[in-house]
Amino acid sequence: MDTYQETSEVPDQPVAAVGYAGVLSELLPIALWREDADGLVVEWSLAAQDLLGHRPEDILGRPGSDVLVPDANHELADQLTRRVQAGETVVGTLPVRHRDGHQVPMEMWILPSPDPQGRTGSMLIAVETSEVLRMRDSLAALESLFTQSPIGLGTLGPDLRFLRVNDALARMNGVSAAEHVGKRLTEVVPGVNAAALERLMRKVLECGSAVVDVRRTGRTPADPDHDRTWSCSYAPLLDGSGRPLGLIASLIDITDGQRAQAEAERARSRFALLSEAGTRIGTTLDLGQTAQEIVEVLVPQLADSADVQLLEAVLDPDEAGASTRGLLRRLAALFPDPAAPTAKLVAGQTFQIPAHTAYEQVITDGQPMNLFTADIPALIKDPRAAALRAYLATLGCARMVPLVARGRVLGVVVVTRVRGRDPFDHEDCVLIDEVVARAALNIDNARMYTTQRAAALTLQRSLTNNALPEVAGLQLTGRYLPASDHDVGGDWYDVIELPDGRTGLVIGDVMGHGIHAAAVMGQLRTAVRTLARHQVTPEQMLRSLDAVVADLGEDEMATCVYAVHDPVTGACVIARAGHLPPAVVTAAGAVTFLEGPPGTPLGTGGREFRTEEVRLEPGSLLVLYTDGLIESRDRDLDEGMAGLADALRGGGEPLETLCDTILAHLLPEAPQDDVAVLLARTR
Repeated sequence: MDTYQETSEVPDQPVAAVGYAGVLSELLPIALWREDADGLVVEWSLAAQDLLGHRPEDILGRPGSDVLVPDANHELADQLTRRVQAGETVVGTLPVRHRDGHQVPMEMWILPSPDPQGRTGSMLIAVETSEVLRMRDSLAALESLFTQSPIGLGTLGPDLRFLRVNDALARMNGVSAAEHVGKRLTEVVPGVNAAALERLMRKVLECGSAVVDVRRTGRTPADPDHDRTWSCSYAPLLDGSGRPLGLIASLIDITDGQRAQAEAERARSRFALLSEAGTRIGTTLDLGQTAQEIVEVLVPQLADSADVQLLEAVLDPDEAGASTRGLLRRLAALFPDPAAPTAKLVAGQTFQIPAHTAYEQVITDGQPMNLFTADIPALIKDPRAAALRAYLATLGCARMVPLVARGRVLGVVVVTRVRGRDPFDHEDCVLIDEVVARAALNIDNARMYTTQRAAALTLQRSLTNNALPEVAGLQLTGRYLPASDHDVGGDWYDVIELPDGRTGLVIGDVMGHGIHAAAVMGQLRTAVRTLARHQVTPEQMLRSLDAVVADLGEDEMATCVYAVHDPVTGACVIARAGHLPPAVVTAAGAVTFLEGPPGTPLGTGGREFRTEEVRLEPGSLLVLYTDGLIESRDRDLDEGMAGLADALRGGGEPLETLCDTILAHLLPEAPQDDVAVLLARTR
C-alpha cells in the first residue's frame, strides 16, 4: 500500500500527496486517493498521478466525481458513493477519466474511510486493468513453465534452502517436492557431490552471474543403483531493483548421451522461432509486407522455400464472382535457387486452383497436408511449365497449410524442403502450422485494413469537393492528404458560392478515422452547404453544426472554421469552433495568425460562437488548415505554426506552387494525420 513520502527529493509535494508503494509498485502500480464525505479529493498518491495524469496540486480539494468520473457514469458513481458511505466496500471494473480526457479502465476497491472531520468518506484503490491482465498472463505463463516443463526446476533462497521444486526435479532426485522445501541440497541428495555444487551456487549469488551447463554425476534415490549425469544451470533471482532474492536452478538429465540436451536446444529454438514470428510478422498493416514477413520467418529456419497465396475472392470481395472463383494470387515467395525455374514465381501472379489436387482439398477442407516427391509436380497443371514440374520433382517434401482466420479459409502457404534434408517430422509440422495460424490473423487484419482504408478513402474523396468553383474576388486552391499510418479521417474543406455574390469558405476536422469519420464529415459538409445558401451568419452556422454533431451521438466531436468573404468591401467574417486560427498573409508578405475567439469544438455543447472580422486587402492571402499540417509526434503546435509562417512569408508565387511549397516544408515525409489546406487570395 502507498505510504507517505517525506524524502528531501520532493520538498514541494502537497501535504496530502501520497507517495509510491514499495516492492508491489514495481510489479503493479497502485493508485490511491481519498475523498471526504462531500466527495472532495483530500489525498492523492503519486502513483495515481502517474496513472491518471492529475497532479496533487491540481486535484486536491476538487470533487472527485467531476474530475475522474466519465459523464455517462455519474449516476453510477453517486450510487456507489451512497453504498460506501453506508459502510459497504465496493469492488469492480470502472473507467476513470485521465487528465488528457481519455478513459482508463481500472480494477477498483472503494472502502469507507473517515475523512479529516470524522465523517464517512471514501478510500479508493485502483490498478489499471491492462496491467492486471498483463500480470495475470505473466504469472500464468511462469506457472505453466514451472509445472509443465520437462526440465527440472527449483528456486532456492539466499541460504541455499529450497523454496520450490517442480515435479520433474522431484522425480530426478527421487524425493518428493514437499520434502525438498526448507532443506539444502546436501540434505536432499548428498550422493551427487552436493557440497561442490553448493559452493558454485554461493558464487552465483555473490557474483550475480549465471552459470550454465555444469555437469554433475552421482546417484539419487530415484535410481540408487546407477550413476546418472545431469546438466545443471544456476542463475541469480533478482527483484526489480537488482536485490538478490536467491537463485533458480534448472537440470537436464543427459545420461543417455546428448539427446536430452539436443532436444532442449531444439525446443528452445522452436520457442525462439515462435517468438520471432510474433515480433516479425504483422509489423505493418500492409498486405504484401505481411506476406513477405511470413516467408522470411519460415525460410531457411523451417523450410527451404515458402509461397504465400491468397484467394482472389478474399482480396477483392466486391468483385467476387465467376471471374475470381478458384483463383489464387501469390503475395510473396522465397525460393532457394535464383537460377531455378521457381525464380519465375513472383508476387502478383494469379493462377487457377488445379482441380483434384492438394490445393483444392486443402482450401475446401481447411486442413493442412503433407506432400512427397511424387505429389509435388501435380500441383502445376500448366503444360507450358514442364521445366518447373521437373524441378519440383527434385524436391524432398512439401507441406501445404491453409491460412484460416475467423473461421474462413483465406488462402494457402506452401513450404518445401530439398532432397538430402530430413523431411518434415511431426514437430516440424506442428511448428509450421502454428506459425501459419498466427500469421493468418495478421494477414486477415491487413486485408481488412486495406479494404476498409480503400473504402474510407473512396468515401472521403467522393465527399470532398476538390474542384473548387470560380468565385468573385478570390483565387482558390486546396489539398487533402490522407494519413500514411492509419485510416483516412474526417478532414475536409469546401467553398460555397452564396446568393448575394459573397463566398463561404469552410474547413473542418472530425475526430477519429476510418469510414465512420468520413461519413460524419460528409453529413457536416452537406449541412454547411445547405445552411450557407440560406445566408446564415458564421456564428449561426457553427451553432447549427454543433446541434448536428450533438444529434450524431455524445462521442462525436469536430472542429471547424467558417468564413464569409465579401468581394465588394474586402471584409471577411470568420467564426471558429475549437479549430486552429487561420493565417493571413499581406501582399507585402507579412504573416499573422488571427486571434479572434476560438470557440468550442462542435458536439461539446458550448454553442457560444463569436465572430472576428478582418479586411483582406488586394493580394492578401487567407490560409485555412487542419492540425495534421502542423502537428506530429516530433513537432508541437507552436513549432508547427512557426514552420507554417516560414513557408508563407513572402509567398507571392501562384497558389498551386505555394501550396506545394507549404506541404514540402511542413511534411517532408508522409503525413502522420489527415491534412486539409485551403488557400484563398484576393484578386
